[in-house]
Amino acid sequence: MDAAFPVGFREDDARAVLAAIDPDETIAFLRDLVRAPSVNPPGDVSEAAAVCERPLREAGFAVRILEHAPGMPNVVAEIGPEDGPRLCFNAHLDVVPIGDEAAWTYPPFGAEVADGRVYGRGAGDDKASVTAQVMAGVALARSGVPLRGRLAVTEVADEETSGGGALHVIAAADVRPDGVIVGEQTLNRAAIGEKGNAGVEVVVSGRTAHGALPWEGANAIEGMAHVIVALRERVYPRLAERTHPYFLPSSASVNMVEGGVKANVVPDRCAVFIDRRTIPGEDPAAATAEMRAVAEAAVANLPGISVEVEQSPHALPATMSDPNGALARAMLAANAHLGLSTELTGFSMATDGRHFAAAGYPTLIYGPGDPRLAHVPDEWVGIDEVVEATRAYALAALALVGRGG
Repeated sequence: MDAAFPVGFREDDARAVLAAIDPDETIAFLRDLVRAPSVNPPGDVSEAAAVCERPLREAGFAVRILEHAPGMPNVVAEIGPEDGPRLCFNAHLDVVPIGDEAAWTYPPFGAEVADGRVYGRGAGDDKASVTAQVMAGVALARSGVPLRGRLAVTEVADEETSGGGALHVIAAADVRPDGVIVGEQTLNRAAIGEKGNAGVEVVVSGRTAHGALPWEGANAIEGMAHVIVALRERVYPRLAERTHPYFLPSSASVNMVEGGVKANVVPDRCAVFIDRRTIPGEDPAAATAEMRAVAEAAVANLPGISVEVEQSPHALPATMSDPNGALARAMLAANAHLGLSTELTGFSMATDGRHFAAAGYPTLIYGPGDPRLAHVPDEWVGIDEVVEATRAYALAALALVGRGG
């Protein structure tokens, strides 16, 4: 990785690239993206992909549209020599549903500007990062600075549901990057990895009976209450003690529950889904085994009650790239040049970065916006944050695939 990416840029090249970034053009692009609804489900990002395609083509990128499902095009735009180091930008075009529109002060797809912010669904998650990546790539091309490597800007569909867009790009685009910078809301801090997902479904089984004769049955919902209390008392405190220099502690949360037959029937089944997030060094299988052991002990003395704990098929370990690697050094150099944070961090949410990391590509996560504002009514991103991220992306690319210092 470091051999592929000697990090550095000349001051005159940095000035040229930064001068090619127009803040007004950048925010206008973001607003156009927000006005292109790309709600997933159903996940049609065609209009948003077209917004990205135009400026990249005009800047001289070779652009391909790789569709992995109807209405799910993935934009792959490349520039620079093929025989040098390869850097990939990646972010996603799809957004979550708006929920109750009455909870919004601003129109969800109006991209209104107020108090230095752009409001709308996807303004932060993830169209601010898409904007920063596309406009950084455009600036690099417009600057005229010679490139010794290749930049691929990949803006994909279907991150919010399956990751299908990123997986398709990995399999079909032949980008073969030496490193990937994934755009998500990190408050313009360099995150060298993301937490893992070790979610489980817990199913407690019992026996039905008439609600007026509860002693004739075995109440699965009451059995589940024992399980939840045991997990909170015996597992949750352990998770809070599992820390990492770059990540928030491990966590677990009961986020879905289903059970019951009828109002006058003792329930014979109750299921919950536990969202379990892991830090580097934790194994998803071991996390599941830990919760299974506690759940089984919780119902061991309850007549007629049994429990099963199954790991989610989407479980993946936490990812972390080299904190001293070229990606981290380039991103921190860009931030230092701009007076932004030079402290590394980890990302708590799941991103498409996990797919690139699983494929063996060093991966870093970076982008404008506060992750706590994702998926909420009146989602917004700061205009200054987006412009800063665009500059940082451009300088990081310059450091990695430009002609060097």
